[in-house]
Amino acid sequence: MSEHTLPAPPIQAPTAPPGATWRRRAEGALALSRRYPWIVGTIGLVLVSFVVVLWAGVRPGYDPYGWLTWGKLTIHAKLDTNGAPSWKPLPFLFTVPFALFGRYQLWLWMITSVAISLSGPIFAWRIAFRLTGADPARRYAAYAAGLSAAVLMLLMQDPIVPVKGYMHYLLSAESDTMVVALVLAAIDCHLNNRHRWAFWVWFLAGLARPEVWPFLGLSGLWLWVRVPSYRRWLIAALVLLLALWFGIPGLTSKSFFTAGNIAQNSPRELHGNKITGTIDRFHNLQSNTVWVLAALAVALAAYRRNRTVLLLAAGALTWVVIEIALALKGFPAVPRYLFEAGAVVDVLAGVFVGWLIVALPGLLSGLVRRLDAGRRIKPRFATQIGAWGTAVVLVLIAGSMFGAAHRQYRIERADLTHERARALEIGRLSVVVQKLGAARILACGQPNIPIGYQSQFAWYAEVKIGELYVSKTYERLHPHPLVNMYPLGNGWKVFPSHVGPADAARCSHLTLTYRS
Repeated sequence: MSEHTLPAPPIQAPTAPPGATWRRRAEGALALSRRYPWIVGTIGLVLVSFVVVLWAGVRPGYDPYGWLTWGKLTIHAKLDTNGAPSWKPLPFLFTVPFALFGRYQLWLWMITSVAISLSGPIFAWRIAFRLTGADPARRYAAYAAGLSAAVLMLLMQDPIVPVKGYMHYLLSAESDTMVVALVLAAIDCHLNNRHRWAFWVWFLAGLARPEVWPFLGLSGLWLWVRVPSYRRWLIAALVLLLALWFGIPGLTSKSFFTAGNIAQNSPRELHGNKITGTIDRFHNLQSNTVWVLAALAVALAAYRRNRTVLLLAAGALTWVVIEIALALKGFPAVPRYLFEAGAVVDVLAGVFVGWLIVALPGLLSGLVRRLDAGRRIKPRFATQIGAWGTAVVLVLIAGSMFGAAHRQYRIERADLTHERARALEIGRLSVVVQKLGAARILACGQPNIPIGYQSQFAWYAEVKIGELYVSKTYERLHPHPLVNMYPLGNGWKVFPSHVGPADAARCSHLTLTYRS
């Protein structure tokens, strides 16, 4: 019998169904985010902040350009903290290493500042979510509480004319919104029993605002008592805090207390009664609806003996008292220094919204059943009345804030337009400095530029801001060449003045009118 070998058909690998590859990648990304939530969240926040910075198209405020100048001067061993801006160590920790990247220092600082500031609403959301205490079946109430706290926080405003919204300080890369985020992060760490993390977050916040120091001290005292092995770290933190706040100014200025001396000469200082003035500024941070919701939250927390909520309220009150004490000592107590306490008020308001969603449907449906003596209303209909009644109450709350929210929108929109125009003028200033040369300008004489652009010019020319203050009295007694620089709205005009024969050569070719 003959045998024949028949070729076997080739074995093909199973074809993956359409979309399976993307599903596997999505599942992998989800597993990664669950395993490293904080790392993934931080990367996402940095990317979002990068997009926000590009979209906004604005530039930092006066103070941040001064901090950037500190970084440049430090890497050249020329740091001088005399004059504005008032010394604070927190931005210094970033602007010095960022200065190693040259002109990218500006973008690194803006992205970092915006990223940290944008984490503030996230922590407000987390705190309100946790304090709502909703069971899994009513988790939607906790989500509503968190969303309310985050949105209300972004609606805060600086009521000093011209009125500026919270987003102005966030987009301008100021440190105030960064401190708000750090304070809320510290509170969140405490609520999650991460007290060591909380201490170091308080420490970072304390490098920007002295109002944080009492809370940092309480956090350190708790660790000193409860975790004796951590005491050496607490001592090191205290030494480092003193060195950064007072040691660096002592080496780079006329006084160890330069920061306080400059802050006490702020043009935005309160005039009149310091106590009522500070309280009034605090009250005007947000609409009356927010204050009513927060007050109801405190009252209900007192009734329920909710110590956590009461402690939060006490912390906000303590912050305001500290600010009043500083105002009495001559410090300005500007509204943005009260943003931290205001953010806690927003969290309390959000918590009350969550409690309302949890409790009000049952209260309304129970009231309907009690009023229905003849038992003619079905239980299901009574439940629906409770749900719809709660929705109506929430709509009324939101409606009461519509006017304030719309006004805030108009303020933020107008401010963004103004800041974008300012960014263009700063860009034109950089072109002028490049065309003329910073060294040539400084060789001729003292730059005479409006105060609103002094820190920007100092950053471009790598000089301390104090060298740009022109005193008419000193100029009259000690005449010296000036290089006058004035914005034109669509460009700059530069011309030297008070130039003697001995300075004529150095000041030649420094007359320029630049438009774009």
